[in-house]
Amino acid sequence: MDSPDRPAIYSHRLRLAGLRGSGVRDVRLEPDAEARTAIAGALDLLALRKLRLEGRLIPEGRADWRLEARLGATVVQPCVATLAPVTTRIEADILRRYLADPPPPPTEEEVEMPEDDSIEPLPATLDLGALLVEELALNLPLYPHADGTQPVEETFAEPGVEPMTEEDTKPFAGLAALRGKLDKGED
Repeated sequence: MDSPDRPAIYSHRLRLAGLRGSGVRDVRLEPDAEARTAIAGALDLLALRKLRLEGRLIPEGRADWRLEARLGATVVQPCVATLAPVTTRIEADILRRYLADPPPPPTEEEVEMPEDDSIEPLPATLDLGALLVEELALNLPLYPHADGTQPVEETFAEPGVEPMTEEDTKPFAGLAALRGKLDKGED
């Protein structure tokens, strides 16, 4: 989410205290072309053709809320190999639980991920727009490839040094070759 000192790319705020007692609330966000252009620029997309968040905000108990929603987007990213435009359709389910009294954070140095990663502290104001941008960023393909492109293989080494190949990184490949020579009786 955006930090307080930096304005949100796209914002749609709901005061949760004002919704108490209203029951289930349907939510639907569809940013306009100008907002999609801003979001695309912030996420280094070539284009963001469609973007929608649709779901329900459900009260739980006296103060807690649960958001069940679906993210839909059509994004255009540069291919990692050729930089050609790659269009991807994204559909993702979202579940967030906003608790007034969330479990305390672990105090140990090494921490395991909690089983329920949907729990967040209850905010006074829920910014569904920032949540939409965050979920879109989390669901973008990391390495988009244009149709027909081959994976890029790059090797790096200091000047004058032979770069390692993928075969060099397989420690048992050399042993298998040695075993084959020994089985044939070669020196």
